This record gives sequence, C-alpha cells and structure tokens, in this order.
Amino acid sequence: MLNETKLLDTVALASTNVIRTVAREIAEADDRPNKTLPGANLDRMLHASLGRVTQGLSPTTLIGAYMDWAIHLATSPSKQQQLTDKALRKWHRLMLYALESARESTRSDGCGCTPCIQPLEHDKRFADPLWQQPPYNLIYQSFLLNQQWWHNATTDVRGVSAHHEHMVNFLARQWLDMFSPSNFLLTNPELQQVTLQQGGMNLVNGMVNGWADLERQQAGRLPAGAEKFRPGETIAITPGKVVMRNRLCELIEYTPSTTSVYAEPVLIVPSWIMKYYILDLSPQNSLVKYLVSQGHRVFMLSWKNPDQNDRELGMDDYLRLGPLAAIDTITDITGKQKIHAAGYCLGGTLLTIAAAKLARENDKRLKSLSLLAAQVDFDEPGELGLFIDESQIAHLDDIMWDQGYLEGGQMAASFQFLNSKDLVWSKLVREYLTGTRDALTDLGAWNADATRLPYRMHSEYLRHLYLNNELAHGGYKVEGKPVALTDIRLPIFAVGTERDHVSPWKSVYKIQLLTDADITFALSSGGHNVGIVNPPGPAGHASSYYRMLTQKAEQRYTDPDAWLASAKKTAGSWWPAWQAWLAQKSGKRIATNSANKMAKKYPSLGDAPGSYVMQR
Repeated sequence: MLNETKLLDTVALASTNVIRTVAREIAEADDRPNKTLPGANLDRMLHASLGRVTQGLSPTTLIGAYMDWAIHLATSPSKQQQLTDKALRKWHRLMLYALESARESTRSDGCGCTPCIQPLEHDKRFADPLWQQPPYNLIYQSFLLNQQWWHNATTDVRGVSAHHEHMVNFLARQWLDMFSPSNFLLTNPELQQVTLQQGGMNLVNGMVNGWADLERQQAGRLPAGAEKFRPGETIAITPGKVVMRNRLCELIEYTPSTTSVYAEPVLIVPSWIMKYYILDLSPQNSLVKYLVSQGHRVFMLSWKNPDQNDRELGMDDYLRLGPLAAIDTITDITGKQKIHAAGYCLGGTLLTIAAAKLARENDKRLKSLSLLAAQVDFDEPGELGLFIDESQIAHLDDIMWDQGYLEGGQMAASFQFLNSKDLVWSKLVREYLTGTRDALTDLGAWNADATRLPYRMHSEYLRHLYLNNELAHGGYKVEGKPVALTDIRLPIFAVGTERDHVSPWKSVYKIQLLTDADITFALSSGGHNVGIVNPPGPAGHASSYYRMLTQKAEQRYTDPDAWLASAKKTAGSWWPAWQAWLAQKSGKRIATNSANKMAKKYPSLGDAPGSYVMQR
C-alpha cells in the first residue's frame, strides 16, 4: 500500500516544480527555435514524481487490469455462482478437516488426518512438522485453500484480455504471499519455537539486522558481506588485459593457461543490466576460467555503468560500440580468425541482432552462435512481460526522461518482485524474525551490483522488442534497415533453464522457429542465474542436470513438450557439453606464444577486470 502522506508530499513537490517550469518556459518561449508550447513536459514531470512512489509501476496499467477483470466478473453470474460453490465446498472440507484434527489432537505426532490441500511442488513454507499441530494446521490449510480460490477467481473470466488476466492473477499471488501465515510470529510455529528457545534474542538480532540494512540502503552501500567480494581481488580474478575501450564498454582478453590454444577465439557478450562478472565469479565457478583451462582464447565485454551524459545512447549504439566493435578488434588481434560468439541474457539478444546484421551484409566473421538464457522472441516473455504495455512503457519513459536513466535498483526490484515468495518474504522472515543472516555468496554480491540503463536504449528495447516483438517478426531495424533472423545460418547452441522467471525456457526454445540453422538446445536445471552459473565437479550443485538434443536445419520442427519428453536427462553441468561442442567446431590448436599477432597494435590498457566494472 502506498504511504498517503508520502504521496501527497510528492505531488505537492511536483506541483511546485511544474509552476516553476511553466514560468521559465513562458519567459523563454520566444527564444526557442521550435516554439514548443509552455508546459509541454508537465505530464512527464508529474509521472516521474509519481513513479518514485510507485517504484516505477504505472497506476493506469494496474487500474486498467483490475477494471477489466472486475467488470467482466461482475457481469458473469455463472462464474460468480461457480466461485460461490467452490468457496462453500472449500469451507466444508476445511470444517471436516478441523473436526478430524480435533478428534486426533491427542496424538503425540500431531494430526494424522489427510490435509485438505497440499502445497505446490516448490512451496516449502509449511514443510516443518510443527505446521501439522493444531491450530497451525488449520491456519496454513485455510491459507492454501484461499490461495487456490483466488487463482480460480482471477482466471477463466470470459472476456478479460489474456494480458490483464495474467497481471491480476500474478498480483493476487503477490498479495497472498505477503500475508502468508509463515510471515508472522503469531501464526508461524517455527518462529515461536525459535523465540522460546532463544528467549526472544532472535527478535533483537533481527532488529539489529533491520537497522543495519536500512542504514546501508540510505547510504547507497551494498548489502552486508558484499565487501568480501571485490572485483579483481576475490571475484573476477581470471588473469587478462583490457585491449579495447570506448565510451560504452571495455574488451578483456584473458591470458591463456595452456601451452596451446584453439586458434578461433570465443567472444562473450554479457547482459548490460548487471556487471559482466557473473560469468567470472570465484575461480571455482567462473565460466571464463573454465573455458581458458580447456584451451580456448576468450574475450569478454565489460559494460560501462551509464549516467546522465549517456541518456541518448540507443540500441544501435550498444550494437555498434559493443559486439560489433569487439568483433572488429578480435578479428585484428587474432589475424582474421573466425569467432565463436556467446551471449548471456540481453547480451544474447543483442548478439543475435549483430549476427543478423552481419548475415544481411554477407559478413562471415562469426563461426557459431551460443545463446545462454537469451530470448529473441518476446511474444511469451514470462512474468517480466506482465507489466510491459503502452501505459507502462510511457510511465517508465517519463521516469527515465527525468533522470536520464533507469536506476539499477529499480530493475533489481522488478526481478525480486517476480519471485517475492523466495527472494523477499522468506528472506525477511529469516533475517528479521529468526535473526539469522545467511552468509552472502559471490552470486548474491553480484546480484546487488546493479547498473543503470540509459533513457533512450531502455525505451527502444522495451518498445521494439518486448512490446512490438519486432525482432521475431522481421521488423527490427539496424541503421534504418530491417534484419531477419532467417539470414543466420550459423550453428547455434542455445541454453534454457527450467525455473527461469526472466527468460522462460519455452520462450528461449523459439529460436528453433526463427532460424534456418543447426540448433543444439540444452535445458539446465535451476533458474536464470544458477542454471547458467553451474560448474562441473565439486563446485557444482549436487542435484544439477541438463537435457540436450540437436535439431538439424533440414529436420522438421519439434515442439517444446515433445522435445522435453524425448531429451534424456544427464546428471551434472552443461558446461562440458558446450565446451565439447565449441571444441568440435573450433578447428586446430596453435602454440600459445604465437597466438597474438597484433599485440603491438593493441597494447594493454590495464589488467582485468578493467575500470568500468568498478563504477558505481
């Protein structure tokens, strides 16, 4: 819920700024060559001010979705009757369960009766046996029944647009997760047991954690424990040199660790939403170090953290100064060797656009394309796309127009919002009510190291890719001319992850429909980050696995469900399978000391991880 006083103060401040702007614009109107009307930007100023209160969400989008759902539900008597029947049946089941529970309450192992409803597969909030003791069994059972009823109420309402239905259903889940009995001391038996055992010190420790976090947040500092993970000291320490720098990125060439290397290099393009080093974390889980140890020559882009001076950088600039500039540099350094290009998340999307542009111009410098949790079709972008519509993009435009960029924290909050049950509420309960703080991991420290997004680039990205899906439809333009994914004939290795909330694997799989190429598709266990940062050996996750199949260009299409049924599950990390795929396509190896033919033309600009990764 919005704080009413804060909202009124914000609107009052915006109104004062509006009045001052009008006066200034009227005074300067005759001096402007385009003679824009006084107060032309007032709407944007108001929206930007409101956006700081609503955390970037458009109130119009939310109201429109709820109105669509509420009006159609109000005019659907049969749906109302169905919901009434469901509510009565659930109440009846709960009463029977309560009576059986009371009858068996004397049992030492708690209630032995069958629950009315079981939690969903990944919902571990009520797994502790203490939840089976009265009255907590009734509390959590009533919550789950209520959760199920609201799912029924927000879905299958005839006439509601699919976008609005998904939005209302998602928001209902978020509200319910907020008020889960597991989040409160009075209704959570696990918390009560911990409080009794510790004499309330868990609550004191939780208060200390809360104040410490608030102080760090107000000071703009990284979370507790992040100081142990410093790029160039404890993470991102794979040896290398910065060989190219422009106003948007640095190109790092990593030092070979083998006596011979594959002549054809690997270029990695990470996402620019976060710092690049997710693929070069600690030595034991660094994808870069793994590739280097296998004899690959590896280059990686490190993106600058933009500020107000970069507000007009657009998608074409990111393409020209990012992967295309890197390809030019690597071609020179390696003596025109062909390049195996790999992109993670948005970096993979941008790299695919680069590959399509090069294919359009018959440029054959790329040898293969690897896409790691990267979408090129945004028709089904998952829950991240729930709030991408014309109103929301206009709202974000106004926020970014005012600031010149989108704050990294605003984007990070959006990702947490998608999985608030695990990333927000469970964390708050653990740190502020049980009073324990898990040690921050290298991946957690990276996740807190967000970057800003320039106004123009982010607006173009959301509108042209997410909203209009122009890349998949052949309408996306590079330098004023459309590019077509069907022009890409390179062998492709695409990786999806099973529990990805950012790039759902079935959306990633759609690359099969959009190119005429041989495609090896791998599906990894885990989510968007953990499924990619998934090293082999002892450092990996003991329960990790992957599935993989290759589809030749001339073969008929296999839908994702059929693919899943036919792809064999293999225990372990997908990294060795990808490395073997790269090695098979990388040709001969050469002596390491003869690899750099253009070292004098590209002298080192500093050691890895470079300077851009240090920007806050």
